Amino acid sequence: MPTSLKVNFTGSTGARLAGVLDVPDGPVRGWGVFSHGLTLGKDFVASSRICKGLAEQGVGMLRFDNLGLGDSEGDWSDGSFSVKVADTLKAAEFLRSEGKAASLLVGHSFGGAAVLAAAADLPEVGAVATVAAPYQPRHVEHMFDAEIGTILAEGSAEVDLGGSRREVRRHFVEDVEQADLRGCIRGLHRPLMVLHSPTDNTVGIDNASEIFLTARHPRSFVSLEGAEHLLTGKGQAQRVARIIGAWVEPYLKA
Repeated sequence: MPTSLKVNFTGSTGARLAGVLDVPDGPVRGWGVFSHGLTLGKDFVASSRICKGLAEQGVGMLRFDNLGLGDSEGDWSDGSFSVKVADTLKAAEFLRSEGKAASLLVGHSFGGAAVLAAAADLPEVGAVATVAAPYQPRHVEHMFDAEIGTILAEGSAEVDLGGSRREVRRHFVEDVEQADLRGCIRGLHRPLMVLHSPTDNTVGIDNASEIFLTARHPRSFVSLEGAEHLLTGKGQAQRVARIIGAWVEPYLKA
């Protein structure tokens, strides 16, 4: 079984971000960084099961709480898509400083968009995998579309994000609306695997199609039949880990 070590590093805003390094129990094939969904955190079942599953296959993974979530410092409402991308880069920088440069980026949901944007600034990364990712960051607005007018007019509003109440500020909305991943995907210049469920009711399968069609080869698509967006069902996250672990083999650097 992998060993899970608590770590921390300084994020892009200066806040200390809490992470877990899932270390393989045996030969290490390579290292990677995992970016979680909008408010899910490093200890959410999809995050932990995917990372532990990869570590069981010899791929050590760093998962971490974004600003103001879980054990990390800061206020979530100070964050944005740009901050999430910048903190993904900081996580990769931390791994590099530990002598464990990341060969792999994995992102779930909103984190999938983040790793697509971050990859261009991480030459050590040999492969990228997205799981249930939106084609554009602004897709997240569907979760609070009724409050967008208030946010833009008054500067912020408290909204329901997956069952938790969070303050969304104007800069967050403006940031996701300005972000455009088409150039990042087209210019990825490294292997990409897109994993998505055809019955995902949170981020529709059309998002996976757009990512796949925009990307250039080498690219792969895997349909996660029977899975739901959060991958909390029995064996769903572990299946994702097995698929990524087999696919990434040629692109890893120990």
